[in-house]
Amino acid sequence: MNDYELVLRGLAHMLGPFADRLEVVQLDAEMRVTVDVDVALYDTFAQPHPDDEDVSRLAANPRIKTVAVFTWKMDQVLIDAAVRRGATGYFAKSTSAEELADGLLRVAAGNHIIGRPIRRVPSGPGIDWPGRERGISDRQSEILALLTQGKRNAEIAELTHLSVNTVKTHLQTLFSKLGVGNRVEAALWGTEHGFTPDHRSVDRTDGS
Repeated sequence: MNDYELVLRGLAHMLGPFADRLEVVQLDAEMRVTVDVDVALYDTFAQPHPDDEDVSRLAANPRIKTVAVFTWKMDQVLIDAAVRRGATGYFAKSTSAEELADGLLRVAAGNHIIGRPIRRVPSGPGIDWPGRERGISDRQSEILALLTQGKRNAEIAELTHLSVNTVKTHLQTLFSKLGVGNRVEAALWGTEHGFTPDHRSVDRTDGS
């Protein structure tokens, strides 16, 4: 579950070698969950809220057995919030494809697999994000996606669990890489290059 098709496709490719054990059944962000699934894997890339109630919506869906979170943000507060909302898995994006596959199978079997808090999560092998092919880092990609959504620096800092000064530093680096002079031009670049979310992709049981 994510608003960005590239993120979904990248995850499907990452789990491809384990097709004998796992089947990815949801690739279109515009589709509601219409079949029974063992695990809804919620990718938090550019999520619009620090403690996202979407986990609660997924956990409440009768077609979804359980929910796991896949994220760069391994803060204890966020981990605890996701567990309270019904997640039984919480995986860092530094997790290898094999570790993620094994973890998802264990979550599907009814186990609670919750990663330990990590201050800074590096990207694991196989992870993809918008702008990677242009030399934009994982963290810069998420910041640009949030900027394209209209978020201010303070909001971006809260959502990414970075300081405002760190966000400003990333933005200056982004401006240089993109060849733009300010955040308005960066947001326009993002809109033109796939950094606008498709929509709120998380399935809603009320049909909205």
